[in-house]
Amino acid sequence: MQTVFTAKPKGGIYRRFIKRRIDFVLSLIAIILLSPVMLIVAFLVRVRLGSPVIFRQKRPGLNEKIFTLYKFKTMTDAKDKFGELLPDEKRLTKFGKLLRSTSLDELPELFNILRGDMSLVGPRPLAVSYLPYYNSCERQRHDVRPGLTGLAQVNGRNSIKWDKRFSYDCYYVKHINFILDIKIIIKTVWKVLSRKDIGVAGVDKPENFHEYRKKELEVKDSNY
Repeated sequence: MQTVFTAKPKGGIYRRFIKRRIDFVLSLIAIILLSPVMLIVAFLVRVRLGSPVIFRQKRPGLNEKIFTLYKFKTMTDAKDKFGELLPDEKRLTKFGKLLRSTSLDELPELFNILRGDMSLVGPRPLAVSYLPYYNSCERQRHDVRPGLTGLAQVNGRNSIKWDKRFSYDCYYVKHINFILDIKIIIKTVWKVLSRKDIGVAGVDKPENFHEYRKKELEVKDSNY
């Protein structure tokens, strides 16, 4: 039986005023301190995977407003004889896997946080194509800014199923507060250092949500 939380953003003054200011200050500090690392990663990506070094993709943010997400490129642009990109698992190199397992590919998202597209902590921004398939509770994950990390990411990341993942997101939206954010950040640091729960795109990540929801609806229809 699916666990459903009635998610309604709370957090009072912290959510409305303080959280965004903390995000701005911390992301700016992180960009300054980590700029040498980002320059080195950008150089290595250019040499090993080619140009452009930044991967851009549209994602839904606060109130489902679409923004451009930035990440370091982790896959080659290898194509088959028909000019179509090869499957993800064939384009993901050892270097790309290293970037993902260390979360170095996520560093450009600090600029998304600085701009106000994202927050340090919040539900992860997912594909735009998923929007029509959310139920009323799942849709409320967009009542707050998406995060660089979130409650679902420190409780299994890609190793948990969609229903559980969204239940964590809805719980976060309902219980958002400063202490919870600090706990998530601390757990995130530990996860990154231990390199736990890192999924490989096209190999061991959960199936695409819209495909999962379609199957779920087909099963329900067949039971009537």
